[in-house]
Order: sequence, then structure tokens, then C-alpha cells
Amino acid sequence: MKKTTLLKTAASVAAMGLLLTACGSDDGGDNGDATRETYQVGIAQYVSHPSLDATAQGIKDVLEESEHNFEIEEQNAQADQATMNNIVGGYAGDTNLDAVAPIATPVAIAAATTITDTPIVFSAVTDPVDAQLVPDWDTPGENITGVSDMNPVDQQLQLILDVVGDVEVIGIPYSSAESNSVVQVDAAKEAAEELGVEIQEVAVTNTSEVAQGVESFDNVDAIYVPTDNTVVSGLETVISYGIDNQVPVFAAESDSVERGTIGTYGLNYYEHGRQAGEMILALVTGENELADTPPERADEAALEYTFNLEAAEQMGVEIPQDLLEGANITGEDDATETNDTTDQETDAEESAE
Repeated sequence: MKKTTLLKTAASVAAMGLLLTACGSDDGGDNGDATRETYQVGIAQYVSHPSLDATAQGIKDVLEESEHNFEIEEQNAQADQATMNNIVGGYAGDTNLDAVAPIATPVAIAAATTITDTPIVFSAVTDPVDAQLVPDWDTPGENITGVSDMNPVDQQLQLILDVVGDVEVIGIPYSSAESNSVVQVDAAKEAAEELGVEIQEVAVTNTSEVAQGVESFDNVDAIYVPTDNTVVSGLETVISYGIDNQVPVFAAESDSVERGTIGTYGLNYYEHGRQAGEMILALVTGENELADTPPERADEAALEYTFNLEAAEQMGVEIPQDLLEGANITGEDDATETNDTTDQETDAEESAE
């Protein structure tokens, strides 16, 4: 059965219903849905953008699809430090919560620092060891574990070379305040050395600086956008720069491709959220113990090729056919319409001649 609500009053109604049912039961046995315990989970999302939204949806769907009753409270900090601290502080003081689910590294760090008793299951965290959430990949923290969204950065840079061809310099905009982004930039530098390309990085501290940041790139041949909450929140400015300057823009995850970057071999964040949801479900129902649940890496099945044909056309590149086979394709209709319009204009010009 699924039962989800964001209202505390609903829990009170459910509790009263359980009480009445118990009074009318002679044997105290299982009376079906009415006797099932209601578990309470607090979701703390760092900011709104498609990848984190999809993660939250994946978590909720797993819990709602289960045979258990769940009361889910969602709160979003919208990248505001004070709001984030208030959300986490509120969850820390709520003794009714069975689990807290922070989404993204900043809020996961805040939760780990503030919440000491309630189990914490993070998601959309690139490197939980580097973020000091867990001691190592084989060991959970005292009350925290979760699912990493570490991307195959080396394969993503290789994809840029496969699509664009002659690439010498790749630009990477990122937030220096996000440890998850610093990890990805370091991984990109290591991969670039193997691939024989140069990384030109530009650091920003908030979304309003993204436009100025990409404008400071000097003769880059392509741009790679990591899973950086700050830059992804201002992704449209990076895409506009790419179109205006004919610099192909690639992303680390598929939601950014749907928004207008050319492509990725990256994580499906809805499936990532479901993976975290399954972990939460197993912990709160007692199927697994947190002490025996180390952090998990993203399931390889959640990695996929995604391409935006319209974006490729707008930025002046053609995606090889062998890469398109079996990939998720978006922007196909728009690209076809553009091609049809161009063909019609060409035919009209030829007729006029």
C-alpha cells in the first residue's frame, strides 16, 4: 500500500484509526493495512534543478510503492545556507523521524554535522569519503550512509573527443565551494592528461557568477559541466555561451542534456533516487542495519548515453551515428523542423535563381 502525506495532522488521523482498530480486534493479529506502522522520512533537498528533483522523485516513488505506510516531509533550501541549516536543525529535533534523506553534498554535510540519532541516507553526493561523511567506501558513518553519484569523468571526456574531434582545450566551470565539484575537476585533470588534452577551469561561488565565468574562457574547444549544483542551476547561461560562440557544451548527467547541452554518458538521476529509496526502505523497516550498510556507488545500469540533436545542431557539431544507436535521444523533432526549414529556404533560393 502507498500512503504519503506532507501534513503532520494526517499522521494523527492515521494513529487514531490504528487505535480504534486495535480496540475492535479480539486476537491482536494482523488486520491488514490498518495495523501497519507509519514510517516518517524527511527529505532535505539542497536546491531545485532537474537532477535533484528526479532524485527526490525516485526516493518517494520507492517508498510509496512499498507495502508500508510512509509520511514524507519534503523541504528545499534553494541553495540558501541559513535555510538549509534551519531545515536540518528542524529534522534533528524531530524525534518522530525514522530517517532523513539529504540530497546533494552541502546538505548531506550539514545533516551529518547536526543530526546524531536519526539514520541519514544521502544521495547526489559525489565522494562521501572526501566529504568526510563516511570513513571509507566499505564503512558507513555512525548514523549515515547513502548512494554516490560519482560520474565516469574519463569516459565523459572521451565522449567529447569522439563527438567534436579536434579538441585541445576543454573548459570546466565549477563552484569552488562544492567539494563534489572539486573532486570532479581533479578527476577531469587526471583523465585529460591520459587523453592528451588541457583543462581550463573557472571557479564561481554562486549562480550569478556563472555567465561571467564562462565568458572568461580563452579559446576552449568544448565545455564540460560537472554535477555542480551552482553551475547546473545557471545552466542556461552556459548553453547560451555555447550557441553564441559555437563552443560545444557537454554535461555530466542526462537532465542537463534535455535542457540543452549536447550529450553525456551519465547517470539517470531518477534511478539514482530509487537506489537511495531502496536503501531507506530496508533500513527503516529493519530489513538491514545501518552498521552493516556501507555507502554504495551508482548502479552501472543507471548510466546511459543521452544526446540532444537540436543542441548539437545549434553548436555546430554532428553526433556520429554509432553513438546514437541505443542512446536516449532528445531534441529530435526540433532538429528535424530546423532542417526542413533550412531545406525549404535553400529550395526557394534555388528557384529564385
